[in-house]
Amino acid sequence: MKKISIIIPAYNEEESLPHLYERLEKLMSSMENYEFEILFVNDGSKDNTISLIKEYREKDNRISYVDFSRNFGKEIAMIAGLDYAKGDCVIFMDADLQDPPELIPELVKYWEEGYDDVYAKRNSRKGETWLKKFTSKMYYRVLQHLTNVPIQEDTGDFRLLDRRCVNALRKMRESQRCSKSMFSWIGYKKKEVLYDRDPRVAGQTKWNYKKLVDLAIDGITSFTTSPLRISTYVSIPTFMILFIYFIYVIAKCIVTSTAIQAYQAIILLILFFSGVQILLFGIIGEYLGRIFNESKNRPLYLVNEYNGEKEMNDEDK
Repeated sequence: MKKISIIIPAYNEEESLPHLYERLEKLMSSMENYEFEILFVNDGSKDNTISLIKEYREKDNRISYVDFSRNFGKEIAMIAGLDYAKGDCVIFMDADLQDPPELIPELVKYWEEGYDDVYAKRNSRKGETWLKKFTSKMYYRVLQHLTNVPIQEDTGDFRLLDRRCVNALRKMRESQRCSKSMFSWIGYKKKEVLYDRDPRVAGQTKWNYKKLVDLAIDGITSFTTSPLRISTYVSIPTFMILFIYFIYVIAKCIVTSTAIQAYQAIILLILFFSGVQILLFGIIGEYLGRIFNESKNRPLYLVNEYNGEKEMNDEDK
């Protein structure tokens, strides 16, 4: 009997968990031909999330959990889920039930047909603002133009991954992570499933625009070096414009026999080139910052507890 691991990162989701467990229990009862593991990754929640998860585990041995020592972020929680999952395939989904568990049988069906990565594409996104939908669409468009790897647009983390996809992703240990880009990078046989995304069943979203911007920057800078080439693309037209402007100034002085006010030209040129330099330094700084973080070679996360057992350091094992 094949085993399916459902990985659920959770951060302050005590209001959503009862609804989530109820629907997952119905799902598992309806799919009797499979074994299930529901693996919660508690990302340093400050409410009663971990207490509820422990209660569920006491009455249902299909529930597992990884409890972080602090909040490390959803991207790190996802790789931790891959590290601890025991299933023949894994399914990522959010705890807020915006990703309907009732879609899982369809994901499994395509997996059984031989697909390695069955991803759910949003047909509609209820409960989200126009601005969030627009910025998301623009982000995927920019990312696609910056890389030669096909990017699945309007997709989240709700997907099924075969064990060989899991093993491939576990080899990628960079600290600045963007799982959506990594799913595309590893390749393998992919299948799209359309669905309508529901609004949150309870609680408030943990994502604000600052976090979304940070995620977008991580996605671009960790997936492609194209922004580094901006200096080349900007420098060529800049020097062409400067050369044309220089010819124009000389020609005007000869034809009209008048002198241009030098301080105005100098101020404009200083402001222009200062702006270009600041932009390019910012791009280089992003990449240097990532080199700095990777050079420290710290563990991606620290686990406080796994299924009731305290985690020890390697030196203590």
